[in-house]
Amino acid sequence: MDMQTWRDSRTRADNATKVLREALAALGLPERVQQHLRPMVTHSGTPLVHVGMLNAEYIEQIAEALRVVAEARSLTAAAQEPGP
Repeated sequence: MDMQTWRDSRTRADNATKVLREALAALGLPERVQQHLRPMVTHSGTPLVHVGMLNAEYIEQIAEALRVVAEARSLTAAAQEPGP
């Protein structure tokens, strides 16, 4: 992998980590939870976010927030479908 590919991938991983930290903060999770997140780049250049080990309570809060968003999107999509 060339240096530019690594830089681009690292930028994507950094940005993804930042937005995930912001989302966790919006959920009211403590900063110590956000500190477990680490941007990473694989040897092939794939940008990743390592989440680390989090308390099950926090994962349950994250999962519930994702369910709420998924349901809202589903309802929005259903409302936008043309009727018979």
